[in-house]
Formats: sequence, C-alpha cells, structure tokens
Amino acid sequence: MVWERKAQEVGRRLVAIERDHAPAVFANSLGLEDMVLTDLIMQHAPGIGMFTLDTGRLPEETYRLMDQVAGRYGVRMAVYFPDTGAVEGFTRRHGVNAFYESVPLRRECCRIRKVEPLGRALAAKKAWITGLRREQAATRQEVTFSEFDSDHGLSKFNPLADWTLADVWGYIRAFDVPYNTLHDRDYPSLGCAPCTRAVAPGEDLRAGRWWWESGETKECGCHAREEQAVAEEDEVS
Repeated sequence: MVWERKAQEVGRRLVAIERDHAPAVFANSLGLEDMVLTDLIMQHAPGIGMFTLDTGRLPEETYRLMDQVAGRYGVRMAVYFPDTGAVEGFTRRHGVNAFYESVPLRRECCRIRKVEPLGRALAAKKAWITGLRREQAATRQEVTFSEFDSDHGLSKFNPLADWTLADVWGYIRAFDVPYNTLHDRDYPSLGCAPCTRAVAPGEDLRAGRWWWESGETKECGCHAREEQAVAEEDEVS
C-alpha cells in the first residue's frame, strides 16, 4: 500500500521534529488528516505537544471526538478559546451570524475565533505541525513538507502534504483510528457548524467550507502561504 510507505516516512519526520525542533506542537483540528497525525505522533513522537482551537461554534460531533481521543490515547490535548471580550464586541457590533454578510466580516470572525488563539498556542514554540495536504484545495497546491512561518516566527511542518484522500482513509481504516462521524455524512472538511455543510458528489473537498463564498476566499487566516493566494479585502470597520 502506498499509504504504508508514506506513514513510515511521516514517522521518521516526526521523530526528527521532536528531536531537533523542541518544543514543537501539533495543531489538531480533529479532521481526518489530523486523526492520522494524532495516531502517528502518539506512536513515534509523543513528546510533541498537541492542542486544538475551540471556536465556541463547533459541531457536537467534534466535541465527542475530543473525548474519544482522550480515551484512545490517554492524553487530553490543550484547548484554546477565543477572547471573550473580542467575541462579545464583534457580535454586539455586527450580529451573531455576521460572517454570512461579507468576506471581511467572516475573516474578522475567523481572526477572533481561530487566528488569535492560534497565536497564543504557538507562543514560545519552535515548530508547529499541521495536517495540510496539497489535494485539499486550489489554495494549497503548493504546500511543502516544511517551511518557515514568518507570521509566527517558527518552523512549520506539513507531513501529509503529498497524501491523497485515499491514503488518509486507508490509514484510518487499517488502524481503526477514531474520526468525526460527520465524515460519514459527506462532510470531507470540517470547521464551525454554521460555516460547514455536506458536499454533493463531484464537488471540491472544501466546497462545504464557507459555502456561500467563492473558492478563492476560502481560508481562515491561520496559514500564511494559503492566505497569499486569497484576494485582498477591505478591513472590517
């Protein structure tokens, strides 16, 4: 199996990251790719820290998976929440679901709920690991295995960059890795509940993310390289 060879290589990369880039952390979004990485990190490099971002609007299925991860691997990942004052200020000015109204408002919501907490999670770290894959979206076709993240001033590793969706599912099924049950209901990419829908046969893997926007704007701001491919928008007033 191709994914078996790739998994062995990822294991070697993770060992090297744990050894040469400590303290390193894994940003676990609890998607399919990140469950593969969770399993591989716990096998090969358990010294790598693990965290997730709770935006306050995640699907219930995602919370259930958090508990499954703790039960399966015996570790509770760190959870980072958005600043309460920032969320309250945004909703008072723009409304609870303002992200539907414009791309700038949606990006501001993402900045408050995801980007700012990510910055806190990465503070004082030397490296972070993500589940980005080239196949996921047009904005991710240039994803490399490693790069320097100038936004956060640290190394960034994407060990699954060349994995296909078939590789990911092959690993998950072979090792009975827990995953979000929404994937069984045609949700290939998961985020906040109001910003994610199921996709139809033949649609892009990320068509269900921010489904009311055009494809070139569909990034949250957490990944600088991908944001460079997104058209510039006016700042939120």
